[in-house]
Amino acid sequence: MPKKRYNAEEIMHKLREANVLIAQDKSIAETCKQLDVTDQTYYRWHKEYGGIKGDQAKRLKKLEAENARLCPARAAPAHQLQLTFGEFINFW
Repeated sequence: MPKKRYNAEEIMHKLREANVLIAQDKSIAETCKQLDVTDQTYYRWHKEYGGIKGDQAKRLKKLEAENARLCPARAAPAHQLQLTFGEFINFW
């Protein structure tokens, strides 16, 4: 069975459902089984999205994607500069 990728809104919805089930005195294991996620996934989601609202989760994911896109671009000029400097030294 292929893995299901949840977007931020779906994760927030599942966490709200989990809070309701836990308030009804269900254990974490029972809650995760009912939500079709593993315990580890629940705890990771709770750590990452526990205290934020839906619009904040969207913004967080957007910023993380932008950061991932910009980090390699930021590293490239330094690498090119080192190669250029090395070529300069070999030239003399």
